[in-house]
Amino acid sequence: MLKHAVIPFLVGASLLASAPFAQAATNLVFCSEGSPAGFDPGQYTTGTDFDASAETMFNRLTQFERGGTAVIPGLATSWDISPDVLTYTFHLREGVKFHTTPYFKPTREFNADDVLFTFNRMINKDDPFRKAYPTEFPYFTDMAMDTNIAKVEKVDDRTVKFVLNSVDAAFIQNLAMSFASIQSAEYAAQLLKEGKPGDINQKPIGTGPFVFKSYQKDSNIRYTGNKDYWKPEDVKIDNLIFAITTDPSVRIQKLKKNECQITLFPRPADLKALREDKTLKLPEQAGFNLGYIAYNVMPVLKGRTDNNPLADLRVRQALDMSVNKAQIIDSVYQGAGQLAVNAMPPTQWSYDTTIKDAKYDPEKAKELLKEAGIKEGTQITLWAMPVQRPYNPNAKLMAEMLQSDWKKIGLNVNIVSYEWGEYIKRSKGGENQAMIIGWSGDNGDPDNWLNVLFGCDSLSGNNFSKWCDKDFDKLVKEAKKTPDQAKRTELYKQAQHVLKDAVPMTPIAHSTVFQPMRANVQDFKISPFGLNSFYGVSVSK
Repeated sequence: MLKHAVIPFLVGASLLASAPFAQAATNLVFCSEGSPAGFDPGQYTTGTDFDASAETMFNRLTQFERGGTAVIPGLATSWDISPDVLTYTFHLREGVKFHTTPYFKPTREFNADDVLFTFNRMINKDDPFRKAYPTEFPYFTDMAMDTNIAKVEKVDDRTVKFVLNSVDAAFIQNLAMSFASIQSAEYAAQLLKEGKPGDINQKPIGTGPFVFKSYQKDSNIRYTGNKDYWKPEDVKIDNLIFAITTDPSVRIQKLKKNECQITLFPRPADLKALREDKTLKLPEQAGFNLGYIAYNVMPVLKGRTDNNPLADLRVRQALDMSVNKAQIIDSVYQGAGQLAVNAMPPTQWSYDTTIKDAKYDPEKAKELLKEAGIKEGTQITLWAMPVQRPYNPNAKLMAEMLQSDWKKIGLNVNIVSYEWGEYIKRSKGGENQAMIIGWSGDNGDPDNWLNVLFGCDSLSGNNFSKWCDKDFDKLVKEAKKTPDQAKRTELYKQAQHVLKDAVPMTPIAHSTVFQPMRANVQDFKISPFGLNSFYGVSVSK
């Protein structure tokens, strides 16, 4: 057995009250960028949803170190891996309590039953709770964990064994991701008995550093510090509030007025003033992210009867080579973005530096469109995100610039948008044509980019291009099953070339991440994964 010794840890937290508390050292207001779709982490894939749930109220078996990518113990204090790398045995932490709220009072501590409930619900569509509350688990299925986990066994109350069908080199990292947050089996049983299984997504119960109190859509989420948290020194905030503020300029004004103490996604134009304000601080770091254009390659789009021109490789090549990336980076990112060439950032191991962009060439693009039989004036639809994300500070402006770029090659571009939750839901359903989207890495592994965003298993999830290439898929799946990192790197490099040649996307930029906050906020760590966690954070007077 490969023994993994460990040390204690915990995970995220955040949100609570309304506005005032700004002057109290034990209260923190976070000006967040959008409303979560719900509070059941397994159902979602966006940072907005994870910040409000997994990073505040839940723990995982394994977790990432605060502000880093290293995996450390969470609800499992240690784990053993069998010589064939197919069996993982987790030793569970003792003394961990689930939250006590007006709607649930636990009668026991966290144990193996909770791990079994959490994962069997995602694996088995006939699980009683899943049948009562039908839902999908996109991250889990995008990474084929639903088919690769052969079984989850309870050895005893403090020991759980996962048996895999094939080697998954990123398995431990995957279990540290937000979607793998551990739910209470006892709470689930109560909800089934009450006939209210859907409350698992509206009235959350976890083991994390903050306890859910209330949620007012598009206004605020309120949490209280978990006084029974298993690592009490990390709970330094009595009340955590997410003040939902979609307008970036309003977020900055609230920060300056001390109506919130931390915010995110400042506009590039605001950076100079933020740096000069002595009541604030502006930590930054290179973003482990990618902003890109996804091209839906399906011959006919969902909800339409006409042929989709983006199904033709020549059309995608034309769109790709007519994007003026330099201008977009200058205008949208304003010096806070790095030109993207590949489907993942250069800081990701296995990144292939030999891959190059097609030359910017509108005239060649016109020729390709003509070859493809695309008439001048043909209309295509470009979806633009309604919110700021770490990888894109202004999707609306980017869309307008793309509209202008593609007009120059004879295409009429109709820009549309939806509320963020609807935007993601519709695009996962395949309704999008060209769309602006992006990604922040979740676990430091190449699989999290290439497989999750472009693998065949992700067609109903984060593969917004709906591109499924057998050669590419074979390479990324073989890489995932290969423990040797050098061999994995070679396979991922081959896959990157297949992806680049097929043009299911145009990479635009990797953006620098800035996190504005009041000067008296202590020990906040910027996450490389684009998440916001408040455990260990305090506010001094």
